[in-house]
Amino acid sequence: MKDRLIVALDTDDGEEIDWLSGTLMDRVRWFKMGFQTFSALGMEAFPWFKQNGHKVFVDLKFHDIPNTVARDVGTMTKHGANMINMHASGGFEMMQIARNSADDAAYKANIPRPILLGVTVLTSMDETGFQRNFGSERQLIKQVVYLAQLAQEAGLDGVVASPLEIEPIRKACGDNFFIVTPGIRPEWAETGDQRRITTPAEAIRRGADYIVVGRPIIEADDPLEAAEMILDEMKEA
Repeated sequence: MKDRLIVALDTDDGEEIDWLSGTLMDRVRWFKMGFQTFSALGMEAFPWFKQNGHKVFVDLKFHDIPNTVARDVGTMTKHGANMINMHASGGFEMMQIARNSADDAAYKANIPRPILLGVTVLTSMDETGFQRNFGSERQLIKQVVYLAQLAQEAGLDGVVASPLEIEPIRKACGDNFFIVTPGIRPEWAETGDQRRITTPAEAIRRGADYIVVGRPIIEADDPLEAAEMILDEMKEA
């Protein structure tokens, strides 16, 4: 199960990042690098994580004109990212060109292409917030499935989505499509600003390929114990 748990290192404190990754390295293979971590480590993060055998999920949620996103995805691929995400709402062309850029960069560097993910609707948003912010004619869950299908059509490998949408995405996109789920909160953890959430076990039962957990681990008094509790819960599922 340690290959399916991604720990979000949501801090810009380099010493804390070093301590957390070292503490968790025997139990966790994947670490998520968002803006905070990237601002602290920059491109040096890649060799720094790789030397300890970690895989890196670059969570910068690219969303810009197609050429800009393609350039940035290509750069992250060249430096050794194992997983990269972008907002699916950036559109079909943006995602398709990003996929082509990742293919080209991986080929030139003679490395595996990273898993490319489209971000659907953020897990901090519920139906009321979605309608208030976007005024969509679709319900939130239908928008998530629509964006997942668009990402798949554009050549991405999967999506980032709430665990509550796993089953409809799987039905629409099939088994060979990665679903990465944030919004994971063990029963013993606070929900914080997350809205569409489940426990680690429930996400695995629903069919998540990877789950992303940040604060319940990195803010725990004993991060290793917290990670082990989550891994045990995933195994039970």
